[in-house]
Formats: sequence, structure tokens, C-alpha cells
Amino acid sequence: MTAARPEWLRPPRDSGWEADDLDSVPGLPRHTELIDGSLVFPASPQRSWHDRVIRRLTSALEEHAPQGHTVEARMTIRLSLKSRPEPDIVAATVPYDPDRTRFLPEEVALVVEVVSEESRERDRETKPFKYARAGIPHFWRIEEERGLPVVHSYELDETTRAYVATGIHRGRVKASVPFTLDIDLERLVR
Repeated sequence: MTAARPEWLRPPRDSGWEADDLDSVPGLPRHTELIDGSLVFPASPQRSWHDRVIRRLTSALEEHAPQGHTVEARMTIRLSLKSRPEPDIVAATVPYDPDRTRFLPEEVALVVEVVSEESRERDRETKPFKYARAGIPHFWRIEEERGLPVVHSYELDETTRAYVATGIHRGRVKASVPFTLDIDLERLVR
């Protein structure tokens, strides 16, 4: 015997889910993403390492972000009608808005994905492709290596609308884009 499907799991229209539905579906689990019209639910439990890297890197990026920019953890980006992923960190070129529920691609300077076992394929393949196609200029993928974070940094090639690798950072990430920063990566987990 199969369990009844929760009412909130039924798409609101025959054409399926749309990005703005994430703001209005009662009972939708926190951190639900929409990828190509499909709901993606967060895996649980989250590892402490993953949470710590997100929290501490968000704080470090906030310290470096220029006036008028905002850095948020786990906020969605409305990439298209059918895609609204939730990166682990977003650095945007717009000021803080307490009522914001999502960003638009043209507002975003950097997206960061901290790879977990559950999200590996999406963080390495699906999301970077979608972020680049949407025109987001910078993407960081963070992998765990011997308990420490390693930042794989990418910059958008405007001609191809694809990311080009700009570095693999162990121990420290120093950059001049999307804004000047110098972050000790080991302090994120120690």
C-alpha cells in the first residue's frame, strides 16, 4: 500500500512547477530547489563540515564585499521560469533587502557551491552550466580535501557563456574579482 501524496507536492498547473511557486507553496520543505521544473529536496542530515564552511565563508565574504553589496547563505536565484537553484552562498551587487526571497542573475557577482556527497553531480555539472548560461560572472566550487576546503574558482567567458577555470586555491584564496579579497581557508574549519 502506498502512502498518500501530500497536497503541496502536486504542481499548481498542468505545465508543472515554475520558479515563483517556491514562494507560495505551503508546507514546502526549507531549501527546496527547482531544477528544470523538478523539485529537489535537501538531503539530511547535513555534515558539520559543510555547515561550518558555508557559515564562515559567508562571514568572510561579507567582510570583503564593497559597500552596497550583500552576501547571503542559502538564497535562491531565479535563473529561468523552470529553474531556481539555491547556491550555498550568493554575493550580489545589490544592497541588503530584509524581504528578499531570491536574486536575479544580473544581481549576482559570485555563486559558491560547497560540494557534499548528495549534491556532487549538481554542484559539479548541472548548476555551473546553468549559472554560466544565466550570465553570472563568477563561480566557486568548494571541495573537501583531507578535512580542508579547496576553492576551485571560475570566471565567465562572455563569448562562449561558459566558465573558465581561474585557479585551485588551497590554504588561502586571494582574488581581485568579483571584489578584492584575501581569505585564510583553514580558518573556515578550525
